[in-house]
Amino acid sequence: MLSFIFGHAGEIHWWNIADLIVALAFVYLIFWGRSNKLFKKNEYNDDFLSLDTMKSLRGFAAIGVILHHISQESVFQQEGILLPFVNAGAYFVSIFFFASGYGLLKSFNSKPGYLNGFIKKRIVKSIIVPYYVDILIYAAFIALVRLPMEKEQWIFNLSGLTMMNQYAWFPVVLTILYLVFFITFKLFKLNKTRFAVIFAFIILMGIGCMVEGHCAWWAGPDNWWCSEYYYMNEATWWMKEKVFWFHGEWWVNSAPAFLTGIVFASYEEKIVAFFKKDYWKRFFFLVLITEACFFISDIGQSKFGYWTEYNLKGPEIGNKIATYFCQVPLFLILPVTIFIFLMKYHVSNPVSRFFGKYSLHTYLMNLMAITLLRFLEFNFEGSPFYMGDRYNNLFVYAIGVIIFTVAFGVMEYKITTRVQEWMFGGKKVVEAPVARVSLLEDADDKYSRKMSMFRKEAELGLSAAESVSAYETVEETSLKEKPKKKVKKNKKAEK
Repeated sequence: MLSFIFGHAGEIHWWNIADLIVALAFVYLIFWGRSNKLFKKNEYNDDFLSLDTMKSLRGFAAIGVILHHISQESVFQQEGILLPFVNAGAYFVSIFFFASGYGLLKSFNSKPGYLNGFIKKRIVKSIIVPYYVDILIYAAFIALVRLPMEKEQWIFNLSGLTMMNQYAWFPVVLTILYLVFFITFKLFKLNKTRFAVIFAFIILMGIGCMVEGHCAWWAGPDNWWCSEYYYMNEATWWMKEKVFWFHGEWWVNSAPAFLTGIVFASYEEKIVAFFKKDYWKRFFFLVLITEACFFISDIGQSKFGYWTEYNLKGPEIGNKIATYFCQVPLFLILPVTIFIFLMKYHVSNPVSRFFGKYSLHTYLMNLMAITLLRFLEFNFEGSPFYMGDRYNNLFVYAIGVIIFTVAFGVMEYKITTRVQEWMFGGKKVVEAPVARVSLLEDADDKYSRKMSMFRKEAELGLSAAESVSAYETVEETSLKEKPKKKVKKNKKAEK
């Protein structure tokens, strides 16, 4: 243990200490604010799909994405630091896709006329505005630190057609999926047809991404991307990696979870009832299926692979497509396994809720923190930033990235909120009904008032859960009568 912390030469390796701290912190977060019914027969968490639980799960996913991005830095991969997170990014992102699909269908089913104004409220305001605010912030950052960029690249990046921020691919894909949802639910009436169309589109989107590869492989001589000289000196900016949309499998491999969220929301009652009949046997069988899907995914990546263009055999698109199809079953089933487990155990604490609230914005601002502090990775003895050991520098770098990511994410959230309020107006306040409810109120009248309030909430864009909460709060407060003041009798008057 001491040799692990202090190293062979006796110097303190802060990164080794940090490994222990991070592990203990994660264990603590997993137990802090838990709702545990694992060993209680026929007892389940009824709120396992509530807004609060969803927010907390998104918070854990956001933390995982931040650590995933840090682990992908070349120095961290060389040293094997945060190794479990290197290929785990898609698993965390699948939670975001599932939550988005689930929320869309729940809102569609509970809010009359939900698709009216959908483009403006759910796409332009909620996704496109944050995307372009992020572009402008990164443009200011790039100009400030004077990163080299050609004029044409500035124009295309500012338009959003090429990537100013390479991590900002998620809003692009989400916008496309939201549009597909909108068009599909407008054109078709049967859910099975809708689901089939969305699934077909996701698959075609995945195949298109595989054809595109990681760079403009078709733009130069054969295997030009494998020549370091050609890549650095001959290739133009738009030919390189991660420039255009869908340059990379991460754009599409977890997207099937979006459809899973929609289907789960549609059959939620039946799915939950099915697992409640014999939870542990059926959940164990679900885990076995998920493990089999993991096995197929691993085989696909090892036998075929996504980065086939670096085998000096051309783009090898067929191998990419084969790998993609090996991963599709995993991302269809993995979110179901996670949420069925939440029926018995879930966690909600201030940390998870905080990261859940700012999940999109910490996601988008993570690259800025990584870029800003990257100088800490490559320091040598004699440098003013050298901290006595390479691992110490990496420790400070990782902690700094997390802190700056949170700070930048909160900043972007506030800027985005201001822009949204300026473009679409401030938030509307829902006023509770003034009329009091009598204890002897007719049941039909109560139902009519409840439906009327639901319609009002739908017009204001609140979720079904928020509507129910608002209604129940009004009911509780209105049913409580104020205590009558005792009137003192005037004894002299009585006499």
